[in-house]
Amino acid sequence: MTTTSRRPDVEQLVHQPKEPMSPVAGPYGHPFHPMFVTVPIGAWVSSLVFDLATRASDDGAPGLVEGAYWLIAIGVIGAVLAAVFGLMDLLRIPRRTHAMRMAVTHMLLNLSVTAAMAVNLIWRDDTYADSTRVEWGQIVLSALALTVLSVSGWLGGQLAYRYGVRVADEGVQAEGFDH
Repeated sequence: MTTTSRRPDVEQLVHQPKEPMSPVAGPYGHPFHPMFVTVPIGAWVSSLVFDLATRASDDGAPGLVEGAYWLIAIGVIGAVLAAVFGLMDLLRIPRRTHAMRMAVTHMLLNLSVTAAMAVNLIWRDDTYADSTRVEWGQIVLSALALTVLSVSGWLGGQLAYRYGVRVADEGVQAEGFDH
């Protein structure tokens, strides 16, 4: 019977991305990046809802046009902030690993989404104060960006829940199940 053994350095490779790069990244087992990503996700999803609502109204909804504009701006700012913390987590992942390749893909998708939403914001800049409806092209751009963001979010979930990036190891987790 043959057994498959892990490389001797696997334990170090597994533990390394669990440790914070600095206290600014969040304490051990509680990274700040996942907390900050809720800002752009929530803002951008809400902006799409506002966009669609402007098209559903017979006479448009100028308040929702303006609201969507500002939600996109809040999302872009939030995404930049989340990216700073995500980069700190990324730098702890060992090179030439599947987790690193997935993390780089996650980062590139998120940067693409942020760029698309920044373009969407610039596109709206001249008209948001006077418009009663968001243009269909702007809605399509938001919907496509959110679709890519969903894929990237799934990859982020894989990094945390499958590979345990910045998640406390099982010994620490067991404390939560003590009586």
